[in-house]
Amino acid sequence: MSGDALELSAANRYPGVSSVTSLPNPEWRPQWDRIVVPDGVKSRLLNFALFCLSARQKISTVGLPSHGLAVLTGPPGTGKTTLAYGLANRAAEELVAREISDRVIFVVIDPHALPSEMLGGSQRAAAQLFERAIPDLAEEGSPVVVLLDEVEALAVNRRQASAGANPIDVHRATQAVLTGVDSLARESRNVLLLGTTNYTEMIDDALLSRADVVEHMGRPSADAAYEMLVDSLAELSLAEPIESAVLREIAEECVRRQTDARQVRKLVLRALIRGDAELALSPSALTAQHLRLALDQE
Repeated sequence: MSGDALELSAANRYPGVSSVTSLPNPEWRPQWDRIVVPDGVKSRLLNFALFCLSARQKISTVGLPSHGLAVLTGPPGTGKTTLAYGLANRAAEELVAREISDRVIFVVIDPHALPSEMLGGSQRAAAQLFERAIPDLAEEGSPVVVLLDEVEALAVNRRQASAGANPIDVHRATQAVLTGVDSLARESRNVLLLGTTNYTEMIDDALLSRADVVEHMGRPSADAAYEMLVDSLAELSLAEPIESAVLREIAEECVRRQTDARQVRKLVLRALIRGDAELALSPSALTAQHLRLALDQE
């Protein structure tokens, strides 16, 4: 089966596989370049991805154990999922440029698409995902990056499940995920797993223990919020640029209000639509006063 046919088959055949894409794609570059995160986060993630997708295959799993799993944690709106997409593409660019591979296969898993109506349904679907779908794609030889968005839906904290009304199926499904992650680490060493979560406490401890890298993405600092505002305003080609000192004041106010990264950028949009139609039709006329008024309305 050709690579493209295999990708289409995996996306259509296996529950939970929502998309399969070949990277790099130049249109994905902004998802890496324009996401603002604390110093060192991007370099650590990229280095980990390159290690997992190339050098890890030559290293003993006993001498230097690695599950090829990175987890991005933090509240909603901090850019975790976008950064995961960007990381996959950036790693693909590096591997292609260095002639290590001619592409990277990017797989997106939707945990909510796994069946759970029947006892054992989630367990079987999780096992099929980790023991059939992902290995099938990895077997072709290209590096594979798998996004497990909202990973807590796949590996539910079993201690919390025991205290609630969750069925035994939850325990079995989580165990199937853990077994699958272990199997991939042994048998499919060209696979990188990227998990994201808003609720670290809801992830089973055994999965977090298997993570090689856990990066927390919190709400932006004043410097980060300022950088986001500058980047978003650049889209508007302002007729009168807003002074840096003024933007820094607005950024500091966003931090005082504990505004997340997504909402910092949306402040520009809210400023455009809170007034009359003229501003919405001519975004380049946006001023600092518009931003301040939008912030005051929150």
